[in-house]
Amino acid sequence: MKDNYDVIVIGAGPAGYAAAIRCAQLGMETACIDKSLGTDGKPVLGGTCLNWGCIPSKALLDASHKFAEAQHGFADIGIKVGKVAIDVPKMMERKDKVVAGLTGGIKGLFKGNGVDALYGSGKLLSGCEVEFTDHDGKVTKLQAEHVILAPGSVPVEIPPTPLTDDLIVDSTGALEFSSVPKRVGVIGAGVIGLELGSVWNRLGSEVVILEALDEFLPMADERIARDALKSMEKQGLDIRLGTRVTAAEVSGKTVNVTYQTKDGDESLTVDKLIVAVGRRPFTEGLLAPDSGVNLDERGYLYVNDLCATDASNVYAVGDVVRGPMLAHKGTEEGVMVAERIAGHKPLVNYDCVPSVIYTHPEIAWVGKTEQELKSSNDAYKVGAFPFAANGRALAGNEAEGSVKIIADAETDRILGVHVFGPQASEMVAQAVIAMEFDASAEDLGLTMFAHPTLSEAVHEAALGVAGHAIHMVNRKPKK
Repeated sequence: MKDNYDVIVIGAGPAGYAAAIRCAQLGMETACIDKSLGTDGKPVLGGTCLNWGCIPSKALLDASHKFAEAQHGFADIGIKVGKVAIDVPKMMERKDKVVAGLTGGIKGLFKGNGVDALYGSGKLLSGCEVEFTDHDGKVTKLQAEHVILAPGSVPVEIPPTPLTDDLIVDSTGALEFSSVPKRVGVIGAGVIGLELGSVWNRLGSEVVILEALDEFLPMADERIARDALKSMEKQGLDIRLGTRVTAAEVSGKTVNVTYQTKDGDESLTVDKLIVAVGRRPFTEGLLAPDSGVNLDERGYLYVNDLCATDASNVYAVGDVVRGPMLAHKGTEEGVMVAERIAGHKPLVNYDCVPSVIYTHPEIAWVGKTEQELKSSNDAYKVGAFPFAANGRALAGNEAEGSVKIIADAETDRILGVHVFGPQASEMVAQAVIAMEFDASAEDLGLTMFAHPTLSEAVHEAALGVAGHAIHMVNRKPKK
């Protein structure tokens, strides 16, 4: 550890480690501070995403989907299997192995690129000075030319449901169950709640999701959200909208949950209660009073469009700043800031940030929703194509859902793409590329897609914007 660096990054999640690696690649002396500890008490890199979020949840989603498919889907395609059983400890062991491989990979990338990994806490002082406290309590003052703040986020806790060691848990605790609970309650029908609810539903739990909003997935396109809700309820998820949880009381080995609906107070008893009402910026202990960095009214670090804070040469990226809390958004911000420190001038296109919910089928979108365009009175046109008319989807027994493309009524420029269906997370990337290059729906319709592929649904939806889809009957335009 040196006492002076070109760049010090605080936080080693996707935003922080990407920033640190790119700074080092650009020839800057770089250190990255992170205080995370694994279940073994040893320092780990990768932040929430790799350790307690994106990666472990996807490992469980993948395993639980395969289990459900073996139970219910193989017979449809002519594969007979005996009784299928789940080994939860083995599933968790594999999840932990995946996580360990990736976090160890970040450590290797730091070493290979010359980034100094400093394990402990970092606090920004004035003048780009950082107070580093290691895990043994030793305090060191470090000086930097530039500082990048990437401390990430933590789960939101709510007063009616105080967390316990094992019965009332947040999203992290929900990834560590040692057996399949008989009944699981989930507070929140957002991305985290739906994914975790799907995992335990597939493994055999009765899952009840309590959502305070009256509308399901209001951030997604209305049609996609409606279709997704029907699909999830068909899978067995009990999703109760317009329910506000008022209390949760532990009674022995169960939790009694009280909630309000338009009809009055109701109650629910579950074996596990998962609180998944969102995440908040993690800024505790990050800033000295004279750091010069300000917070906005929602507790995020205030930055401009280039992720610069109010303090000279201090930047902030990832979950701790405005915009969606998405690992890929933070990664791009981290790389952008590194490039700009080096004198280059890249920008992050916030109009092209994809969102994905890894249920099955998956939900993915980028750009504007139809309801947003309606509310702003923008003229637009729509093309949609169902996977039920896609040969590859039918052959793979994955024909649920559709692709929807929204384009400007006058210029035909693609404004938004929304996918509910198999591999939606992969297909939305095609839309992001098209939108990054300001493509029109016609451009996408004139692009050749391989056959047979799921991606042909994107092609057909683009053709459908102009009423030219080949593999479905096009709707006649309204007069």
